[in-house]
Amino acid sequence: MTGPGVPTGRVVGFKRHLRVEVIKGEAVYLFSERGVTALKGSDAEALAPLLDCTRDLPALLRDVPAGVAPEQVGRFIARLDEAGLLTLGPPPGSGAAERARAYWEAAGTDANAAVADTAAKHVLVIATGATDPSAALSALRQAGLTAKVSSGELTTDDPADLSVVVCDDYLSPDLADIDAVHRAARRPWLLTKLTGAQVWLGPVFDSPELGCWHCLASRLWAHRDAEAHVQDALGQVGPASRPVASLPALDAMATHLMTLEVTKWLAGYRYPGQRGVMTFDSLDLTARHHEFRRRPQCALCGDPTHMRALARRPVRLSSQPKSSDNAGGHRSLTPQQVFDRYQHLLSPVTGVIKEITQHQTGPAFFNSFRAGPNVAVRRNCLFNPSAPRAENGGKGVTPLHGKVSAMCEALERHSGFFHGDEERIRGSYKSLRAHAIHPSSCQLFDDRQYPGRSTWNATHSSFQHVPDPFDDNAVIDWTPVWSLTRERHRLLPTAMLYYGAPPEAGSVSLYADSNGNAAGSCLEDAVLQGLLELVERDSVAMWWYNRTRRPEVDLTAFGDPWIDELRDVHAGLDREVWVLDVTADSGIPVLVALSRRVDGGNEDIMFGFGAHLDPRVALRRALTEMNQLMPVVVDGYKWTEPEPLHWWQHATITNQPYLMPDPAVRARVPADYAYTPSPDLLDDVTQVRGRVEALGLEVLVLDQTRPDIGLPVVKVIVPGLRSFWARFAPGRLFDVPVRLGWLPKPTAYHDLNPIPLFL
Repeated sequence: MTGPGVPTGRVVGFKRHLRVEVIKGEAVYLFSERGVTALKGSDAEALAPLLDCTRDLPALLRDVPAGVAPEQVGRFIARLDEAGLLTLGPPPGSGAAERARAYWEAAGTDANAAVADTAAKHVLVIATGATDPSAALSALRQAGLTAKVSSGELTTDDPADLSVVVCDDYLSPDLADIDAVHRAARRPWLLTKLTGAQVWLGPVFDSPELGCWHCLASRLWAHRDAEAHVQDALGQVGPASRPVASLPALDAMATHLMTLEVTKWLAGYRYPGQRGVMTFDSLDLTARHHEFRRRPQCALCGDPTHMRALARRPVRLSSQPKSSDNAGGHRSLTPQQVFDRYQHLLSPVTGVIKEITQHQTGPAFFNSFRAGPNVAVRRNCLFNPSAPRAENGGKGVTPLHGKVSAMCEALERHSGFFHGDEERIRGSYKSLRAHAIHPSSCQLFDDRQYPGRSTWNATHSSFQHVPDPFDDNAVIDWTPVWSLTRERHRLLPTAMLYYGAPPEAGSVSLYADSNGNAAGSCLEDAVLQGLLELVERDSVAMWWYNRTRRPEVDLTAFGDPWIDELRDVHAGLDREVWVLDVTADSGIPVLVALSRRVDGGNEDIMFGFGAHLDPRVALRRALTEMNQLMPVVVDGYKWTEPEPLHWWQHATITNQPYLMPDPAVRARVPADYAYTPSPDLLDDVTQVRGRVEALGLEVLVLDQTRPDIGLPVVKVIVPGLRSFWARFAPGRLFDVPVRLGWLPKPTAYHDLNPIPLFL
């Protein structure tokens, strides 16, 4: 802007959106809607009054006060230009044109180019279904823009610089064709919903590399389960129609807000929100921006083979140093880092998680959070939000830990849901047996559970569901899983690996559960958590169904102030807390935390489980899981399922004595656990895996990480390890307690605990 390159005849001055005030001996102040900027120094006081857009550069140099050298002027002008405070152009005008130039300069754009572009460019208005485009067209033309309504079939050679699509629902089926034409033409289009009490604007789809309408629709449908169910039941395609609720003032505001966005885009003004969705609620005048990102695996604008290729690759683990925040376990990232990295997935519009909330029942100390819905139990909870695990749960020693825990569980469940792009191999067990693992080795139902399954299933929750016996000759879908033990791929039924996988015709023998599913700050973290969960549930099953008395854990000996506070909080609720050690043959500490009311009446016994190489982490995990579930029994029961209700109303330490510590065994203290800390998560994975494999078991991993999510998610499978649900096949459930000396002989099948574990 300075020197011989500046043409004469074009005035230089402060940008039009700035007003100048000089207080001599103090500073020059520039006022704008955004605030006040102070310029200090004698040069500023001497030269600022001359920058009133009435002089070109020669005139400015001519009028400088005596004693101010041209070099000083040049340096001052250069600094102002670098700070974005100066404009160069025709002399100022008046009225709307001048206000428009001030607006563009405030936006940081070239005002002259912005005015020229908005005057020269063309807008095409496209309406879907019965939506009336006339109000949108009128608003655009009132703003001085050249606009027309699309007539007839869309083509890729339309000369418009931007299309504006007005619809009554962002899931309108018409949008698929509109998206296809614009992607082919590489022409930008703005999606809008200008009717109703809530106005939606954006995104601008301007590049297939940044996402398409199908990427957005995938997110939107995920939040509209009930609607999808109704439409499917009625044989309808697309979203359900809704009555329009609006007012003339709202309609006018919506169309003019759309016009503003169109004008900014044509003028070349860009900001991140243009590629997201802005929702405006007219009832409380709140606006929210929802970040939109491309789904790399999108079948229309991405690579739909991604998940298939991922399943075909070996799972390779590498060194991952642990972070310094170990309050919630050993991770490669802190909870804050995890939240910051994935918080864009928290949105009821473009996110995977609709919201994260803290339970308001009970003390805040519980740090019990929920993020819903839980897709792993979607079919059971669509119309029963009070069902167990209808939402994803989060726990932790701090609110941040609980919030991040809920977030990660929701993302884990989403990643483990069947989307249709997973690797699948068609065949029967008999035809694939060289590579396939028989489902029964993972399901572990006893043959005696099948004949009466109809009666059992009718009186128990879906978690205890007994399926049909598996048919070795049935032709079904199988998915590769990587054997860390054998260093090769094995096959398991797809329906056991992904929630919501299509059922095989004529059979309900296979379904997925969350056992071994885990998310982590890195792949190694996820594998570790999945393995620990399997070890935990295996140990818990042996304790619960055999009803063995196990040693107490001396909580005082751990010297943890947080545990002391927890006991005080429960005491304030007239409850007592104790912990059992149910560690089994792996030697990995597995602990059970229990809490019961001691004020008479129902004991409302609640429990939580934890496993980890570090006994202190295992202890905190058990206690935080117990805390996480406490809100459902504080101030009345929040679950309506009969199994947990019957437990809380009838279970006592008298009629369930295995819940109490073995009085003949000394309480466990930290010195009883042989633990050497390691600085790397890979070391922990290697140690846990080694202990499991030493039991003659195979460790399998399926990488379920979705490219649009990014959070590492795996399903770990160890055939032979027990779930803590009612599955009573011969094996570890009966043999290990005897081998460990918990029991003198195996528990008879009919003497197993008749109360299925309901968590």
